[in-house]
Amino acid sequence: MGPLPATGPLPSPGPLPSPGPLPAAGLLTDKVVLVNGGSQGVGAAIARAAVREGAVVALTGRRPGPGEALVTELAAAGGEALFVRADLADAEQAKAAVARTVEAYGRVDCLVNSAGLTTRGTLLDTTPELFDQHIAINLKAPFFAMQAAVADMVGRGAPGTVVNIITSSAHGGQPFLAPYVAAKAGLVGLTRNAAHAHRHDRVRVNGLNIGWTATEGEDATQRAFHGAGDDWREQAAARLPMGKLGQPDEIADFVVFLLSERSGVVTGSVIDWDQNVLGGLD
Repeated sequence: MGPLPATGPLPSPGPLPSPGPLPAAGLLTDKVVLVNGGSQGVGAAIARAAVREGAVVALTGRRPGPGEALVTELAAAGGEALFVRADLADAEQAKAAVARTVEAYGRVDCLVNSAGLTTRGTLLDTTPELFDQHIAINLKAPFFAMQAAVADMVGRGAPGTVVNIITSSAHGGQPFLAPYVAAKAGLVGLTRNAAHAHRHDRVRVNGLNIGWTATEGEDATQRAFHGAGDDWREQAAARLPMGKLGQPDEIADFVVFLLSERSGVVTGSVIDWDQNVLGGLD
């Protein structure tokens, strides 16, 4: 047999397709799930996925408009949800959101901390005020929400799960994300500390270091800080290995798995949910 004919360069495979939401499997049937930052973006996708999987969901946000609209949407789909207005920069409001969920539904089985602040600042230009804002939203709020939710789980002698939405930038990040990285790296350590502290209580705590994701908040950030135009998503996707930005519904399916018993005994894991490989070099 002779040599194969030259075929030239292989064609680009194109972007990896988005499968859309997975079919319901009842992974969270009868669970009470609190999603902080659940009125838009990744948090809203998680709320939708949790309801689809049989959970009752409480979701927090600062603005009642988007939160109430999502509750109405979930009710129309046959689910049950509650909007809790909360400014998570205030630790007392973060704790009160847990108390309101317990008041409404009797308990919290699962907590997701998905609220985040991504305003820009470098080491040289970040003010103490900006730094404090990042600590308040990205670290302090998850700390005290976890404190209240885990106290409910431990007080009932019941197992529970927590998932913290972190960021791949927690490994170092871009220079213009200095206060964000500082706070989110702290959340990585907190996730592991809480998981270790409460493993004998059967409370599992895990985190996701998510990569660049297509959300309403990211759209606003790109326009406000980077002068992005209407086609910024397409331009960004073309530069990424899989040919697309991360999708909120895909993250949501992964979070539901971690919240559910299907993820087994996994705790203290901070998973890089990204298409770039830490330490990989070209």
